[in-house]
Amino acid sequence: MAVCSSALCFIGGFASYPANPVKFCRRPVRASGFCFQPLVSVPRLSVQGKAISGDGSSETNDSPLVVCFGEMLIDFVPTTSGLSLADAPAFKKAPGGAPANVAVGIARLGGSSAFIGKVGEDEFGYMLADILKENNVNNEGMRFDPGARTALAFVTLRSDGEREFMFYRNPSADMLLREAELDYNLIRKAKIFHYGSISLITEPCKSAHIAAAKIAKEAGVVLSYDPNLRLPLWPSAESAREGILSIWETADIIKVSEEEISFLTKGEDPYDDAVVRKLYHPNLKLLLVTEGPDGCRYYTKGFSGRVKGLKADAVDTTGAGDAFVAGILSQLAVDLSLLQEEDRLRDALKFANACGALTVMERGAIPALPTREAVLNSLLKSVA
Repeated sequence: MAVCSSALCFIGGFASYPANPVKFCRRPVRASGFCFQPLVSVPRLSVQGKAISGDGSSETNDSPLVVCFGEMLIDFVPTTSGLSLADAPAFKKAPGGAPANVAVGIARLGGSSAFIGKVGEDEFGYMLADILKENNVNNEGMRFDPGARTALAFVTLRSDGEREFMFYRNPSADMLLREAELDYNLIRKAKIFHYGSISLITEPCKSAHIAAAKIAKEAGVVLSYDPNLRLPLWPSAESAREGILSIWETADIIKVSEEEISFLTKGEDPYDDAVVRKLYHPNLKLLLVTEGPDGCRYYTKGFSGRVKGLKADAVDTTGAGDAFVAGILSQLAVDLSLLQEEDRLRDALKFANACGALTVMERGAIPALPTREAVLNSLLKSVA
């Protein structure tokens, strides 16, 4: 469906969808504090699409599905910025993990998403399952491991909102997902299959990742890749570079940051288009480079350019890149022809930039992910 104003035009569903049921081990799902807010029409915009019932839910769920594969964990975010982990007086418990963030982000924007991954059969694992369900994410592909804990990450926030991570996963449940535990039918239903590189670090999850991507590719699903470099998790910098690039040429859409370009090219200038083009493989449909508050760059076979970001007072940048990915994938899932039409792609990227900007204004990743209404309102204010 189209959402248009005189200055902006975006593609995507404008409805919430009931989550598919999920089977849990040993105990039922409990309610969570992170609830999806029904979307309403935004003043000054012409909205066309499926009928919305009185409670904000859609009468049917036929929105194109984005399946996100990988890790889901608990981020412990300090309540005070600019301090070391040892000096932080308290931490906010926030659900996270890049692929899960993208899945929730898409659902918050009114799209249809699913998450495939593994958590511990523990209180944190059940809490994360609750959060997916409450945010209308299909969690039929989620698995529980009775012998490993849910991954944890403690986040150090600098005064400018940038962060560093200290992980507890030795091993964590997400590392132990096996190929035999994959829901192949769910993968084949997807319009887009999205993943990162953390699931490539160790076995058996590495083999599960490769198998899942292969099934998606054979089914004609579009593959979306965000390397999401977390160097401390890899045995070495060289193994990280090799691992990330090992699946590079299978992806149809790739999103990287400036820092990741420098890392992958061994220190070359990430602002040089010739350097970026080295990462553009023959089968790639879209390469995106995020630049934080400055926005993003885009590269296709036929055109390239830059889209400015929105100004935001950064409190915590955790999840901003994932919100951006959720924003653009929510548009592309509905209409892949955006990849051939530069003006419409630029509009979709303005929407994605706004998703990222709104996310940095709160602590934590999933708690800060915006609704479509919030994004459209912020865009209207920016052009007013």
